[in-house]
Amino acid sequence: MVDVNLVLRSTRVITPEGTRPAAIAVSGGTIAAVLPYEAEVPAGARLEDVGDDVVLPGLVDSHVHVNDPGRTEWEGFWTATRAAAAGGITTIVDMPLNSLPPTTTVENLRVKQDVARTKAHVDVGFWGGALPDNVKDLRPLHDAGVYGFKCFLSPSGVEEFPELDQEQLARSLAEIAGFDGLMIVHAEDPHHLAAAPQKSSEQYADFLASRPRDAENTAIANLIDQARRLSARVHVLHLSSSDALPLIAAAKADGLKVTVESCPHFLTLTAEEIPDGATEFKCCPPIREAANQDALWQGLADGVIDCIVSDHSPSTADLKTPDFSSAWGGISSLQLGLPAIWTEARRRGHSLEDVVRWMSAGPARLAGLDRKGAIEAGRDADFAVVDPDATFTVDPVELQHRNRITAYAGRTLHGVVTSTWLRGEKINDRGTLAEPSGRLLERNN
Repeated sequence: MVDVNLVLRSTRVITPEGTRPAAIAVSGGTIAAVLPYEAEVPAGARLEDVGDDVVLPGLVDSHVHVNDPGRTEWEGFWTATRAAAAGGITTIVDMPLNSLPPTTTVENLRVKQDVARTKAHVDVGFWGGALPDNVKDLRPLHDAGVYGFKCFLSPSGVEEFPELDQEQLARSLAEIAGFDGLMIVHAEDPHHLAAAPQKSSEQYADFLASRPRDAENTAIANLIDQARRLSARVHVLHLSSSDALPLIAAAKADGLKVTVESCPHFLTLTAEEIPDGATEFKCCPPIREAANQDALWQGLADGVIDCIVSDHSPSTADLKTPDFSSAWGGISSLQLGLPAIWTEARRRGHSLEDVVRWMSAGPARLAGLDRKGAIEAGRDADFAVVDPDATFTVDPVELQHRNRITAYAGRTLHGVVTSTWLRGEKINDRGTLAEPSGRLLERNN
């Protein structure tokens, strides 16, 4: 207990052992101890008592498209990390595409790190990218500290980040498995997409028909086969089709190194409610029907789905045309993921402890962020303080995202983030944000 400079106290602190009254002692940005609520405050330490608000470990969002540099008008490190801090997120891992250059070489990684260094309000790590022609760059990127590698199995939407066919996927997976790296995969099969009906339309039903469940199911089955053959670690991004859950559960039961995530929009929004022309709801894979959503929640309850992350993928307003076939596909939710999920989770009988497991511990484990994801001694003193019973109505004007377009506009959500703490420093106080203090994270340290 030497050099404790902060004690954060609450009647409800979520720890790996459960929720209890506690006083969290912080020293040098690290949790020194989780003490009984009545513990004496060490001499020289500042006490912050948040009453009955719940203290969670800072959330980890391992799927964020920051787009900076190159498409900074879509989003940027300054605005994205402010949105994260406002939403109780203390660590993000940036996706390798939609920026120019993409994170597909060490040189490109350094460009992105240089841009992010002075703009990060939360801690930021980076994924690398796996392209048809960059197998030689994968190990150097791994050694440079990326947390793994993203690939697409169908067109990504940007020409500088082409997809992998099955042979190219096998080559990249074999290389990555050689150094026990992780491949994270946008799993939609291009042949099923090509065979689906494609037409210009403002009707959501037409767009949904163009991205059938079979495209996801087939791509995931093929990925599992490759992972089995090559003893590779793979992660399925943004699972939308609940039909794939039995395949994933069976792979896990067989001992394969397969994990999977889903996203707030798949778990809180349904195809039936999307109006014609409302392309703020467009994403790939798509938001599906209510019955599919119920099955995804069952997958979470059963432990088949490992984590919930945003897939925050914004664009400028002009790219969200009313035509679903041509509009940019991406949903902005970085600031709203926690209340959106908590609102639906509590309705379905889940606890905030479940939400912490899905949105903090799970993503931290996926990326290997050993200092994140839990309130226990030795971890970073990253916290989200939440009033779980308070409600608010989403007003896009109040969002920190660069482009304030959101599928959640007008929704009333439970769970107000009253403060966010990064290594023992308050970076968000009821929407008032501090100057940037985030660090750039690398897998090696």
